Amino acid sequence: MRVLFAHGFEGTPEGSKPSFMRDELGWDVVTPSMSELGWTIEQQTEVLLRIIDEDGPFDIIAGSSMGGLAAANVSDLRPDEKFSLLLIAPAFGLGDLWRDGAKTEGLAQWEKDGSIPYFMNGLGIEVTLDWEFFLSAERMSWPKLNHSTVILHGNQDTIVPIEYSRKVAEEDDFVVSLIEIDDGHRMQEARLHFAEAAKLLVESDSAV
Repeated sequence: MRVLFAHGFEGTPEGSKPSFMRDELGWDVVTPSMSELGWTIEQQTEVLLRIIDEDGPFDIIAGSSMGGLAAANVSDLRPDEKFSLLLIAPAFGLGDLWRDGAKTEGLAQWEKDGSIPYFMNGLGIEVTLDWEFFLSAERMSWPKLNHSTVILHGNQDTIVPIEYSRKVAEEDDFVVSLIEIDDGHRMQEARLHFAEAAKLLVESDSAV
């Protein structure tokens, strides 16, 4: 099983999820640094597209949180490419999430200043997010899925509401299964479902 894994906004290529895929499941996992080109969802989607072009094909494009949204956008932009999707607490509705977090006054100031400082607790660093970060999130929050997809999402997620994944699962015919887990946004229990998700994807693609 060859997998391209996209980590989350404050994640790293050495995270526990791709490590589990590699060490416990024996999958061949490629894990790029998602901020290589920048912090916007458009730039992070481009990271995946370039790897697919240079080092594909892959059986599964997997992603966690914002990385999951990037993987979903790859599906939207490359409908004829052959792969399946495994999305872990994907950040659908990213624009809405930032709008709700910043409030109207905060967004107006962000647009006026052109950028904001943002401290990333997960990485222990402060980065600068240009206004394009929000505009990109607005454009690419709800990509169209063109590939067989399994979504894993925690029912205690306080960062990305599980209702967003439910919405996509109800409306998109390419979602093979939404597996709801008793977990929060970090999705530590998700690893126990990776093999099950891969089996569902293989069965779905075989039936086509």
